[in-house]
Amino acid sequence: MSKVYVSNEYGGPENQELITRNTPQPGPGELGVKVHAAGVNPLDWKVRSGVAGTPRELPAPLGEEASGIVTAVGDGVEGFAVGDPVLGLVAPGVGGYAEDTLLVAESTVLKPEEISFTDAAAIPVAGASAYAGTHQVELEPGQSLLINGAGGGVGLMAAQIGRVHKFQVVGVDHEDKRELIESTGAIFVATGDAVAEQVRALLPDGVDVVFDLVGGEALRVVAPLAKNPAHVISAADAATVGELGGQVLRRTPEMVGQITGVVQYGLVDPKVDTTYPLEQAGKALAHVEQGHARGKIVLELITSQD
Repeated sequence: MSKVYVSNEYGGPENQELITRNTPQPGPGELGVKVHAAGVNPLDWKVRSGVAGTPRELPAPLGEEASGIVTAVGDGVEGFAVGDPVLGLVAPGVGGYAEDTLLVAESTVLKPEEISFTDAAAIPVAGASAYAGTHQVELEPGQSLLINGAGGGVGLMAAQIGRVHKFQVVGVDHEDKRELIESTGAIFVATGDAVAEQVRALLPDGVDVVFDLVGGEALRVVAPLAKNPAHVISAADAATVGELGGQVLRRTPEMVGQITGVVQYGLVDPKVDTTYPLEQAGKALAHVEQGHARGKIVLELITSQD
């Protein structure tokens, strides 16, 4: 038996609780993992609220990315053994806010010694999303990348990847995240009514790629800044970006390994802002849902072996 944090009903945070379940056992293509850390993402509260696509069976375990130690290897899985430190995407419906979980083997990689379990838990969803958003439309050094919502976990990693590739990066977010965004080498622009005017002053010819992590009206404000509507990519609002002629963010399993290598060599820092124990998963999720996170939020379950 082990603990997992779930949503019992769709709606608000009052439906969340920590429960005990049978320790999940891996099926074909899966790895059983003792969780050391789990990433917290906006998708998690969207799952709880019922707005994240296909409804899930209730109670719905929360969390999509985790790091830990392999405890069991499912049929057909090669390249992993019990005792291996790993990071990866959580199998559908199992949940990463948990003492034990299952990872999808094709979206899991061995954790390099240079990366802590805490930082590793920020890579499979947030890191891979940042990698995807900066590579979905190929840019040349000197071209421009606008990141809408640059002060969160995905945005900060995307800005750092942009710096590695020598893109001209503009980060849009709230004023209290200015210093953090500028620390990545990006040009900061405060969100609000003057966003378009400020960006046009910086880039009169328009932006080569707009990478949106906010959606809604904020996406509508920045999308017209793109030179080509098809070069607007959103990880937050598929309906709106489609209406505007842009693209939904596309991640592949290989990207987990690709961004892990970039982090391993010190080129990108996951910028973990705050950590919480599993028992405070509700506080961690509220931190993300309220939009105040300055970087990545992670649940730490085991810290002694980092």
